[in-house]
Formats: sequence, C-alpha cells, structure tokens
Amino acid sequence: MAAARALAKVGWSLLESPAARRSGAVSYQVGNGTAHVSRRAFGSSGPGVRSKLLSSLRTGAGRRALGCAFLLGGGLGLYQTVKLSVQQHRAHDQTRYQTQVPAGGLKMTLYQYKTCPFCSKVRAFLDYHGLPYEIVEVNPVMRQEIKWSAYRKVPILMVDEDVQLNDSSVIISSLKTYLINKRSSKDRSMAEIIRCYPEIKSINDSGKEVTEYNNKYWLMLSEAETLMVYPEKGMQKEEMKWRQWADDWLVHLISPNVYRTTGEALASFDYIVREGKFGTFEGSFAKYVGAAAMFLISKRLKRRHNLQDDVRQDLYKAVNDWVAAIGKNRKFMGGDQPNLADLAVFGVLRVMDGLQAFNDMMENTKVKYWYRRMERATLNHEGRV
Repeated sequence: MAAARALAKVGWSLLESPAARRSGAVSYQVGNGTAHVSRRAFGSSGPGVRSKLLSSLRTGAGRRALGCAFLLGGGLGLYQTVKLSVQQHRAHDQTRYQTQVPAGGLKMTLYQYKTCPFCSKVRAFLDYHGLPYEIVEVNPVMRQEIKWSAYRKVPILMVDEDVQLNDSSVIISSLKTYLINKRSSKDRSMAEIIRCYPEIKSINDSGKEVTEYNNKYWLMLSEAETLMVYPEKGMQKEEMKWRQWADDWLVHLISPNVYRTTGEALASFDYIVREGKFGTFEGSFAKYVGAAAMFLISKRLKRRHNLQDDVRQDLYKAVNDWVAAIGKNRKFMGGDQPNLADLAVFGVLRVMDGLQAFNDMMENTKVKYWYRRMERATLNHEGRV
C-alpha cells in the first residue's frame, strides 16, 4: 500500500512538472517514497513489457503518458488493496489478539501499516511479551483511521483508550518501563511514565516541522531495577546504541534492497496485485507501472543515504556487524533472552521475509541462526511475565 501511495505521488510530480505542462516532455523527478513490503511476494516475468515501459521514459509523449499511468495505476492499487487488505488484516489480526486483558493489565490498540518496519518493531515487542492488543490497519493515503490524532504518523498505540503513545521507540521504552515497574511492585501508570518522554518540535533543513522525543532509548528505572535488568557493565549502553542503529541506519536499507532491480520491484509489487484481486488487465497494468515507479524511487533513496551501487553489500555488512556485536558466546544481544535491541533489529528485518532480498541476506550473511531464534521467541511469547 505504501508503494501505491508513492506511485500516485510520482504521477503528480510527472504531470505537474514545468516541462510536462510546456511541451509534453517531463523532467523525471521522483518524490520521496517509503517502500515497505509484505512477508509474501511472488516471482514475476515479462521482460518485453518491462523494457517497453522503461524505454518510454526517453520520449516526451511517453513520459507524459507514464505520468497518467502512474496516477491511474496508483489509484487502482490503492482502491483495491486498501478495500480488501484492510478487511483481511482486521479480521485476521483482531481475531488473533482480541484476547481477554489480564486483571490489572493494559488494553491496547495499535494503529499501523502492516509492512512498516517501525510498526513491525512494536508488534515484535508485544508478541514477545505476550501482551494482548488489537490492530487497526491505517489507510496510508487518507489516514482516516487516525484523523482524531494531531500526530499523523504510525505506529500509534492507544493504552486504556485514553493514553496515546507515539514513535516506535517511545512505545517500546515506556511499555518496558511499565512492565519492570509492575514486577517490582511500583504503581506507576502509563500516563505517569509517558511524561518522561517529552516531545520536542523543531524545523528541519527543508523547512518542515518535525517531532522528536527526549530519552526515547532510556528505560525510566530505579537504581535497583536497572541492576536487575542490566546486571553487567555496559549492557544498557550497548542496547541503546543498537536500538538507535536500527532506527537511523538499518531501516533505510530496506526499500533500496527490495526494489533493487526491475525484477525485484515486480516481485514486490505482485503482493499488492494479488492482495487486491485485480482483473487480468488491471493487475498487469498496476504491476508493471508500479514496479517501474518503485524501481526509480529506490535509486533516489540509494543516493539520499549514500549507499553503494550494489545495495546488497550495505545490507550484508549491516547484518554481519550486528551478528559480530552479539558474538559467539551469546544467543542474543541480551544474553539467553532477547533485549530491546534484538527485538528492534528483528522487527525491521522481518518485513523483507518472503522477498529475494531476505533470501539473499540469509544465504550470504551469518544472521540466519539468530533470526530463527528470534522468530521462535516472538511466536512462543517467551518474554511473557
């Protein structure tokens, strides 16, 4: 769905460019794209269609037509995918997580895009700790599901229907603080804890207002609680460092890798087509036009984040650095059990599961055994208290 949203933006940028309005020729400027993919994707073929589509970029008329195609393809993709996929996600996920809230527990609702790495981080934390929650899948274009919120990003976690937690790392830190406080018999509410993570608004270099959060990698614990959670020197600092690394670096490797080539872009876009149950013509149209758009967007993301020409090498290096930091004598960075850094890295990487980038990563790095352990730990709720 995020791919289809970016696709529509590309169409507008093509049609609204001065060159397009002037003579039908377009200066091909790709807007910012956030490309997250599902666990399931399928192989693609059709190099003849793909080569014709890409070659059309070289002509003015072809580029103007492509702008219209992007808008139409994006609209079709969004309508069909949102209509069916949101219904499926709600039916599946709410059935899974609408369990009875334990006495004294929290009632939680997660507003998310299912394939967003930041949302996946939060789900990994909740699943590992066996915390019941409901899911509301947000339309990535209209975002009507969060129109009540001044904060317009996901994930958003509502706790007991009156406390709103924003930002994936703040959500995880505040919930972990709550769980530890509860274990040590402290009676601190989520409303009290969240005040320890004040938001700071500022203007970035592009003149856009951005919101950041103080202390978001810190747990608000007493000295005794800190020693209980981090018994060895350096454990807390190490966890914070790698949580931030997952947010500031690892997450930016996802989109350039899953849309690295036209073939991989097609494989990724197959998910949107199949989930939307397009007709034969609509599916082929949205698939090939969408894949071309996301392939080009991935090139811009590669330049923005100063990645190598072969972005796989950046991904391989990143996950091997992670495995090396864990070392040979630990199952997880947290030791015998995952810590918050383990859950963050796992949450980011699993959005590629089922795609070629994920398969290549598992075959060409040392991350496989750690990843499978993390998969079991979250599925089995091994952190349940």
